[in-house]
Amino acid sequence: MEMSENAEKDFNNMNKMFKEMVGPGSKTAMGVLLVRFFESQKPENERICYDPYAVYFINPETLEWGANHPDEAGKMHEQLDRFFPGRNNSIVARVRFFDDFVKKSIDEGIEQLVILGAGYDSRAYRIEGLEKIKTFEVDHPATQNLKMEKLKIIFGSLPDHVVYVPCNLETEDFGQRLIDMGYNRHVKTLFLMEGLLMYLQPGVVDEILSFIVKNSGKNSSILFDYFPQSAVDGSSKLEAGRNIRNQVSQLGEPFKFGIKEGTVETFLTQRGFTQACNVTMEDCKKAYFQGINKNRIVDSLKSFVYAVVQ
Repeated sequence: MEMSENAEKDFNNMNKMFKEMVGPGSKTAMGVLLVRFFESQKPENERICYDPYAVYFINPETLEWGANHPDEAGKMHEQLDRFFPGRNNSIVARVRFFDDFVKKSIDEGIEQLVILGAGYDSRAYRIEGLEKIKTFEVDHPATQNLKMEKLKIIFGSLPDHVVYVPCNLETEDFGQRLIDMGYNRHVKTLFLMEGLLMYLQPGVVDEILSFIVKNSGKNSSILFDYFPQSAVDGSSKLEAGRNIRNQVSQLGEPFKFGIKEGTVETFLTQRGFTQACNVTMEDCKKAYFQGINKNRIVDSLKSFVYAVVQ
């Protein structure tokens, strides 16, 4: 079902305002960062996730825009809730789930952490125990350089346990770059890919998964989130699925990769993984949105999956 003319106009205006607000750089990354920031401002008994460093990576002009254009900001948030009901709650649930998985993995003895498409991920600096674990952050050089500058402001210097690996995942051999920077192929490693794979070509995704299977120690694991193929190719029967596809295209960051509904376990088994476990937003709703948060809705589009190298 197509949008009405008025709805389409509202949708386009919303995206235009959003681009104006977030400024240069990745629009989707800044949007997620803002969600983490606002969630972290909530009282401890209400927030789903907590990221005290998110504020440092937000463009100052972005926060100023909201303060200087309260009516426009209010209207934009209203439209975001209209076209993407529950999406922000799903984003904070993803952050929480990934945080919890990292903590669990630390307890289970991972020896390395690799964060692909690290962006403004702050786990290496805020999760207790990671300071003792060698962590590789792989990201585009432009984004990574900006992040490193911010980290020096926050901490005075770059943390010793983090290795920064500049790499364009779409065009460069990230595996060789990782090895050149000291990655150990023989120890238990966790690979995190949050908000990443949907923006990569399917062939690149296969190359990444192939490297992990062939170059990681026993019981190494992966965790990533993904959209159904229908939200990537435009065939989604859900309005939210069509809306998210249209939005990221308008923002210049179109989806390129998805997994057909109900096939993720087969997808990963065929690529050398085992013990695949799919986690839906309904699972997160039951786990995290209790008590004061019980009425917060989540969307049903995104899922998470973790699996172990065979």
